[in-house]
Amino acid sequence: MDALGLFWHLVNFVLPAVAVGALAAALCKLAWRRSLARSSWFTLAWQSSAAGLAVLVAGLVISGHDGKLGTYAALVVVCALVPWWKTVRP
Repeated sequence: MDALGLFWHLVNFVLPAVAVGALAAALCKLAWRRSLARSSWFTLAWQSSAAGLAVLVAGLVISGHDGKLGTYAALVVVCALVPWWKTVRP
């Protein structure tokens, strides 16, 4: 695999975490407007994306394959839990 192929593999591995993290942050900012007023969308998005990337890496290590349905389900749950946690944390 050449450098360009490796680059696109890494981008395609990270992209679901970034996309779901950004979408979860936007929807949570919309749903919990008052609770998340002090948190910026960018902060929520990068924290959700980082947690989602950790889930994708854990799924790859545990199952040995990328793209398992259980890993993507865990990705969605974790990306939604990160902004929610900021609403319940004092």
